[in-house]
Amino acid sequence: MRVWHFTEQSYMPAWDKIDGSIRIAPPSNLIDPQVAGDLLNRYLDEWCVADECGLDIMVNEHHTTMSCLSSAVALPLAILARNTKKARLLGLGWPMTNRMDPFRVAEEIALIDVISRGRLEVGFVKGVPFEFFSSNSNPVRATDRLWEAHDLIVKALTSHDGPFSWEGEYFQYRNVNVYPRCYQQPIPPMWMPTSGATSARQIATRGYVVATFMAGIHTKPVYDAYRESYLAQFGHAPGLDRFAYLGMGVVGASEREARARAEKMKMYLPTTRRALPATVNPPGYAPVSDNVRMLMTNRGRPQPLMENGAPLPSDPTIEELASAGILFWGTPDQVLDQLLRFSRRVGGFGHFLMEGQAASLSHDETVDSIRLFAREVYPRLKETFVDKVPAHA
Repeated sequence: MRVWHFTEQSYMPAWDKIDGSIRIAPPSNLIDPQVAGDLLNRYLDEWCVADECGLDIMVNEHHTTMSCLSSAVALPLAILARNTKKARLLGLGWPMTNRMDPFRVAEEIALIDVISRGRLEVGFVKGVPFEFFSSNSNPVRATDRLWEAHDLIVKALTSHDGPFSWEGEYFQYRNVNVYPRCYQQPIPPMWMPTSGATSARQIATRGYVVATFMAGIHTKPVYDAYRESYLAQFGHAPGLDRFAYLGMGVVGASEREARARAEKMKMYLPTTRRALPATVNPPGYAPVSDNVRMLMTNRGRPQPLMENGAPLPSDPTIEELASAGILFWGTPDQVLDQLLRFSRRVGGFGHFLMEGQAASLSHDETVDSIRLFAREVYPRLKETFVDKVPAHA
């Protein structure tokens, strides 16, 4: 089991100044550059604390949104490559459907990998729906563009005998030649997130790590599809190191302290719904089958289920969020138990992508939670997850 500290790097001070969407539409004059600078440096400091505590690091990017100030995943990764010592650095990731220059992405990957002396791990993502409006990118056949960009980047990172040309359906280059070449050979470890079984099967045939984000029990069919295709492709079952789950996590020395921290973290969750209606599902973004399901169920994604099988309420308590595998919180013993129980429900995973800071959780609270998790929870997780589904919960 590996645990990766993650934060969305949000700009919470303006959330209550906006009625409605916090993406695309709000003017940037609502953001104070000095406050933003303080926050971004604070988040970098917290990642460095995670490194000191033996945790790994995950960074992402989003665009034109107050839920995430990081608009270029390569920039904080480059800073962390220089300022951390031990942590693996996961960029999850590069949104290839609205990055129109995959050659440049290959250069970023190689440079960061060299600076970090081989600690980079790379994740390619489709990108969330509203960002297609910011990038002026066509959502139609976005998945096809994603895989062509992936194929080009892999070839660029593994070709060392001079330039090659690329004449694809979406991208064309006369001379592709990446300097410097990656520190890790042939390429850094690759990840891809998904919420669907179809994509999980594609990811499995390449042997990449598959990740789900706050999907709760609906992670299980994704993992099951991955296992089936991986077995067919490679002739043996995948280890737990091929599976990752992102959930929120916060620890306190007492249940009362943890409860107060979890209530602060919970305030982040409603921001995922604060988007202009027209940007939630642009034409062509989702497969036809997904749109049919959404029309039939009147919701955009499967509703998380709690351990008793009941749907997660629209305004859940932190106890209900823990039961659904969305927010793991409590004393070290409680968080360990929640993670073990949830892992058994979905079939086991070897990477916990822990969103350990969100909303108004302060720097001191975040650092204390990271240190407490690293000292009291992580060692027991590593003892339990030895490439098998945890035997006790």
